[in-house]
Amino acid sequence: MFKITLNKKLISCFIVFFALSSCAKEGFFKTGDARKNPPDPKLRVKKNIEEGRGFRLSEAMGNRGGGNFQFASSNELWRASLDILDFMPLTSANYSGGIIITDWYSEEGNSNDSVKITIRFLSNEIRSDAVDIDVFYKNCVSISNCSISKKDGPLKKELTRKILSKATVYQKQNKDKNSKPYNNQSSPGD
Repeated sequence: MFKITLNKKLISCFIVFFALSSCAKEGFFKTGDARKNPPDPKLRVKKNIEEGRGFRLSEAMGNRGGGNFQFASSNELWRASLDILDFMPLTSANYSGGIIITDWYSEEGNSNDSVKITIRFLSNEIRSDAVDIDVFYKNCVSISNCSISKKDGPLKKELTRKILSKATVYQKQNKDKNSKPYNNQSSPGD
């Protein structure tokens, strides 16, 4: 009996050790560049907290209420895309699927030409290849005679530029909001 429980414990420890060591290889534990971080632990703690990467027990144990639904509002690319397309009616906006699809949109004076935009999110990082934007143009001669084409024109480039620049602003605001001053209140014996 004792041998069986000992074997189970050893197997459990081996599995946990294997899982943790495989996470380290795949990037779960991110290593830092020693040249960019100060060697003094107190200075490293100060730097991490000021950059918003610190862990505070008071925040972790705080009363959060029903749930934390900040997933879409904390993704800068998602917020920026919705803000840029706020003048257009949306057909679908699926955060978990990573796609925004607008309805056909035409300006008031021009009912024969319409545009439809689809944005797919390929990454949460703010980079030029993180969003895939498709712009469709619909040109109608009559109600029953319309042609639809997908074009990579100046509108696609302008949308990408505006979304990335607005997402960068949101990211900076978020970083500034999470950045808190570090108060090293050492005990008198230090």
